[in-house]
Amino acid sequence: MKNKFAATKTAGMKLFRFITPGVAVFLVSALNISAQTAGHPQVTNAQMESRAVSGSLDSTIRSITSAQTTAAWIGYAVPMISPGDGRRIMMCCGNYYSDNGMQNCGPCVLESSRGVNMNMNETNGPVASGGTVKLEGPTEMYVLLRVSDHRIGRVATYTEDCQIDAGGLHFTWLTGVNPAESVTLLTGIVTDTNYSAREGREPGDNAIRAIAMHGDASADRALTSFVAADKPEAMRSKTAFWLGNARGRSGFEVLKRMARSDTSAAVRDQVTFALSQSHEKEAVDEMVRMAKEDESVRVRGQALFWLAQKAGDRAVGAISNAIENDPDTEVKKKAVFALSQLPKDEGVPLMINVARDNKNPAVRKQAMFWLGQSKDPRALAFFEQILTH
Repeated sequence: MKNKFAATKTAGMKLFRFITPGVAVFLVSALNISAQTAGHPQVTNAQMESRAVSGSLDSTIRSITSAQTTAAWIGYAVPMISPGDGRRIMMCCGNYYSDNGMQNCGPCVLESSRGVNMNMNETNGPVASGGTVKLEGPTEMYVLLRVSDHRIGRVATYTEDCQIDAGGLHFTWLTGVNPAESVTLLTGIVTDTNYSAREGREPGDNAIRAIAMHGDASADRALTSFVAADKPEAMRSKTAFWLGNARGRSGFEVLKRMARSDTSAAVRDQVTFALSQSHEKEAVDEMVRMAKEDESVRVRGQALFWLAQKAGDRAVGAISNAIENDPDTEVKKKAVFALSQLPKDEGVPLMINVARDNKNPAVRKQAMFWLGQSKDPRALAFFEQILTH
């Protein structure tokens, strides 16, 4: 199933929604709710077994998978990243919805084949789930592996405040897991995934996400290896997203290198989006550079679009510069569309100026179109002025 992206704005909050067969991730601001000490996962409808890792994590899981005759789940806990910028991270599954300002996600039914909404947002609203949410936010995450036919077929990640329904299957909970060994295990799943095919990437994609959420330096090294020049484009693109969303400064530095050296325009296209998700201040500077200098028309246009979502003086300046100076008319038209994405008090006056003064008739036409879509009184007054004079 392909990921789908949509962006909406509600009540001053920008919500990015990803439809994926993975897990719902919420990045939200700190909450005034009660704390609870983390323990074993809240697993229901399962044949539970707990055992300590013996030897390495990889050897322990291999012994379980080789002996398993029916489908089963294996899970363990590892330290999770902390955004460090006032946000919390919560991972759960089920349909996301809002009820009187409360964000909700239902219990995780592991054996459900239905995809879930994946959300990232920043909001002051409380979060409700099946369990009690800790005041300071979860510090651990659960990595769950579905075993079938003596191999790992699915990877899922959840935070400690999520209820899990194992669908009646055997569930082995491992203790004493080394985070670096977890990253190594998941890296093997990524590299074993056939990213040259269009289907069947779910285990690898979810393993990349799981690695990105690890609060361990080995995760940065693994993710960097996934964007090497010899890795498939789909792997590099998927990794870029998580570098921007989860890995802070180290992720930004890798994205910056990708923006300047990756030979694939399709990958650099994804890098523009990943940079827009980064909370590093220099990310906007790199997006501006890409909008001006990237050799690909599509990449320059995408950089302009995501700059518009960031708004701010730097973004407006880069968009206006593209309208005036980019040599390609298609990029100029995309820049006009980017103006339409700005807050109306910024975008509408700029579009009026373009519609009135730009020398390129295709660009003026584009500005007129998006002004009409804005339904702004200033746009209507401009049209009236043109038609009556």
